[in-house]
Parts: sequence; structure tokens; C-alpha cells
Amino acid sequence: MTHDHDHEHEHEHDPGHEHPGHHHGVAVAAPAPGSAFAVGVVLNVAFVVVESVFGVLAHSMALLADAAHNLGDVLGLLLAWGAAVLARRPPSPRRTYGLRRSTILAALANAVLLLVAVGVVCREAVLRLGAPTPVPGVTVIAVAAVGVLVNGASAMMFHRSRKTDANARGAFLHLVSDALVSLGVVVAGLVMWRTHWWWLDPAMSLAVSLIIVGGAWSLLKEALDLSLDAVPRHIKIAAVEEYLLGLPDVRGVHDLHVWSLSTTDVAMTAHLVMPAGAATRAMQRGVVDAMRTRFGIGHTTLQVEDLAADGEFDPDCQHADGCRPTSP
Repeated sequence: MTHDHDHEHEHEHDPGHEHPGHHHGVAVAAPAPGSAFAVGVVLNVAFVVVESVFGVLAHSMALLADAAHNLGDVLGLLLAWGAAVLARRPPSPRRTYGLRRSTILAALANAVLLLVAVGVVCREAVLRLGAPTPVPGVTVIAVAAVGVLVNGASAMMFHRSRKTDANARGAFLHLVSDALVSLGVVVAGLVMWRTHWWWLDPAMSLAVSLIIVGGAWSLLKEALDLSLDAVPRHIKIAAVEEYLLGLPDVRGVHDLHVWSLSTTDVAMTAHLVMPAGAATRAMQRGVVDAMRTRFGIGHTTLQVEDLAADGEFDPDCQHADGCRPTSP
């Protein structure tokens, strides 16, 4: 059995298996959590304080509701930041994969928190639709415009990593949602300033909330999939199986599993049915490299099972999900 980290160690073969192969790695480099999360938290905490103060002074429920929404997102950022830091802690005898899975839990919690925050905003908006109140337009516009800049700039720090990391995507969605809410408040403030249509404030909040719900619901479904060991969305397990079945001397593949260790790390295990002695270390190394470069799977474990002497499948290979042979 071989283990690949930053260096390689050679071990004796496991007596129970002929040619198992095992590889640890990172499929996609996780974004460094420190700077992006730290700057995002500091900017948003400062803005929450400013928005709350002006909301009280101007008697603006829109600003206070937006401040509450931003405060919820600050908590979400802290949660995602903590998970990203925990994910970098080394494995232990008790937690052999370390704490990388905490990033999945953080993404799940972020999605739930975002939906709850939107629910609070929607409730306030519905109540205000029934009894709209005058809003000091200039103050609302100025403060909300600052919110657009602060949240937009913070979101851009997660723009790149959001494509490969559900935890970073949760932080990105939180910040974008805040920017959209603040932008809605700016637009509503401008119109109300000119027309005194006070109902626009809660109406804009409801419209923006619908947009936020769409993104949060998508994140929630993905986080649930990851927590339940579903195949990551960017990997086609049929393509992985087709590649393995196309390898020289491979007669069957079974017990093929692909799942996420974290929001950036993917693992795969598979049993390959091959003639006795056909599997070589070079062949296994090639599979490991292909899993990493072609499919983004950085943690690969292979077990090779021998065909019987007459060319039929070994009885030990008949698992519940069966062996799927290629043509001999």
C-alpha cells in the first residue's frame, strides 16, 4: 500500500489484498481563509454599528432591518471562517480525516441562517406594507449606498473561491445578499424621496428577498448533499467508472464511491477486478494521477481483486452491488 502526502512512504502489502493503492491529496487548493474572512468581518461589523445608529436616529425600520440582516451575515462569516481554520488542523488518532468536514457543516448552517434572516426581513416588509411610514430619504440613501460598497467589496474577495468551495460560496452569498438589500434600499429611497411612495420600501425588500432565497436554497441543497456523502456536483461518477473500466486488464469495477471530505476535498474508493499479477505500482500511480487531474479527486483508494484461475470472477468479489465486467 502506498500513501502519498508531500512525500511518499513505502509499506508492506496488506496480506488481505493483493495490490491496494491509496493516495491523499487536495483536489483543489482551498482559499486562504485569513485575509478575506477577517476583512469581511471587520468591514461588516463596522457597517452594522453605523447603520444601527443612523437607523435609530432617523427612525428608519428599513435601515434597522438591514442592520439586523447584516448582523446575521457577520455571524455567518465568523462561522465560515472558523470552519475554514478548523479544516486545516492535522488529523488525529480519533479524527483521522481531521476537521475538514466542518466546512460542510458551516455551509449548511450558513444556508439555514440566510433563509432565517430573509424570513425576518420578509415578515417586517409584509407588516410595513399594511402601514407604510415616511422615511428620511437622504439619510437612508447615503447609509444604504455605503452598505452596497462595503458588502460588494467584501463579496469580491470570495468571488473566485466560491466556484470550488461551498463554504466560501455561503460567505459570498451572504455578502451579495446584503449588497442587494442595500441597493434595493438605495433605489427605494431615491424614488420615495421624489414621490413619497412609502410602500416602495417594503415592496423592494420583498423583491430582493426572493432573489436571495433562490441562492440560499441552492446552497442548502448542495450542503445537504455533501453532508450525506453524495457525489459532488462537478464529478460525473459514470465518467469515473468508464475510465476505470477502460484501463488495461481491468475486467470489472465495483464498490465505487465518490464523496466529499470537505467543501474542497474529494475522496474515491474502488475495487478493480484484474488477472493475478496484472496490477503494477506504476498502473496504480497512473490511476491516482488521473483521478486528481481529470476528475479533481485528491484522495484515491484502490483495491485490486484477482480473477479466478479459470478467468471467472473470484467469489469474494460478489458484493451486493455486483461486479461490472468489461469484455475479456
